Amino acid sequence: MSGRTDKSRVRISRRAMLASGGAVTAGMVLAHAPKARAAEPLAVHGGKKAVTASSSGATSWPHFGDEERKAVESVVRDPGYGEISAFEKEWQEHFKPPFCKSHMNGTSALTSGLFALNLPAGSEILVPSFDAWFGILPMRLFGLVPVFVDNHPRTMNFDVEDARRRLTKKTRAIEVVHLFGLPCDMEAICDFAKEKGLLVLEDCAHAHDASIKGKYVGNWGQIGAFSCQGSKVLPAIEGGIANYENREFYERAASFGHYECPGQFPGGSKYKKYGSTGLGLKLRMHPMGAALARCQLKILDRQTEMEREQNHSLNSRLCQLPGISEQAPGPGVKRVYWSRNQLFLDPAKAGMSREAAIKALKAEGVAVGKLNYCVSHRDPVFNEPEWWHHAPVIPDRLPGLEETLRTGISLPRFTKPVPELIDQYVRAFEKVWAHRAELGKT
Repeated sequence: MSGRTDKSRVRISRRAMLASGGAVTAGMVLAHAPKARAAEPLAVHGGKKAVTASSSGATSWPHFGDEERKAVESVVRDPGYGEISAFEKEWQEHFKPPFCKSHMNGTSALTSGLFALNLPAGSEILVPSFDAWFGILPMRLFGLVPVFVDNHPRTMNFDVEDARRRLTKKTRAIEVVHLFGLPCDMEAICDFAKEKGLLVLEDCAHAHDASIKGKYVGNWGQIGAFSCQGSKVLPAIEGGIANYENREFYERAASFGHYECPGQFPGGSKYKKYGSTGLGLKLRMHPMGAALARCQLKILDRQTEMEREQNHSLNSRLCQLPGISEQAPGPGVKRVYWSRNQLFLDPAKAGMSREAAIKALKAEGVAVGKLNYCVSHRDPVFNEPEWWHHAPVIPDRLPGLEETLRTGISLPRFTKPVPELIDQYVRAFEKVWAHRAELGKT
């Protein structure tokens, strides 16, 4: 493990940002770039690659160093659970939820959250189809019914208008996912939920430190669950944590998976009598995971800000090319990035197919591919009655999802400052777009 050196590891200096081109300068340059690049033969046709800078370590994650090693060694020297309560305290100080509780992982945080909602069997929960099973499949354990909802094709997130069309008298809650670190439209979702008397559960597994108008995700709904698995924005190899709007949700969720908690609740708590048993499971976070999470929480703001600035430097220039758009934040949204930097390519506006563009970009040295992510309603487990007391509601078509899968392209999530590589990625796109007329014929 290499030690953490200084803030340069997680920041781009102003000079570096200017060198890689701000949005204003980018617009002036890109106006002339296609003509200049047209004289350069494409690499796919034998020309020189546009991307030659080293990408070694540019996407490595997580970043663990000397501080993390010392924190884990401290737990080994003095075994105990103090790191867990310390992590919860520091999380509360940073994100300021009314209540929070750590969990074994993000899935157990979501499962405990579903239990905390205390919904009767047969209740329907509106869920995004464009996401993995983690927050949806546990619904079967409580007799709940996932109703799959479309995503907006330009954000990939939960489509409120489609949710309105799927509302029934059995609908009791909404579960949303801030996909790839872009917050959902929580103002519209919460207004819809309030109008219809629905509870809101936020799956924030991809979105630690993201906010809307200064309010962190995970604090908008009644419960917000986070994953600290090793690929996530705040990695602890394994772990999770959740925020709760009030004491009832907190105590019920904590009692479900933390038998040590009920005995510590105030005298008036209806869950205090379960101090010897809890309510079913043991979902305690591992203290070594909590130790790692505490280290990562210290640098979370700097890391997410660096990635945000760097992706803006890249995306603001790429999105000036015809047919390219990003998974763009709305007003007041401060997003983060998980896993990949997701863009869209409209073949009609670009003048070439997604396949032709990807092939040419790969030849130029760009690590690019089609968007590839989970579509839960197609998984066998949601379509086989034996696993469900009440069968999920499977849609016939989801047009937004279809468009997303047809147009999505993925670029890397760069986890360290790489301004030269960013510049060369822009050059590669410009070069390919300069030849889009000929690529459009293939």
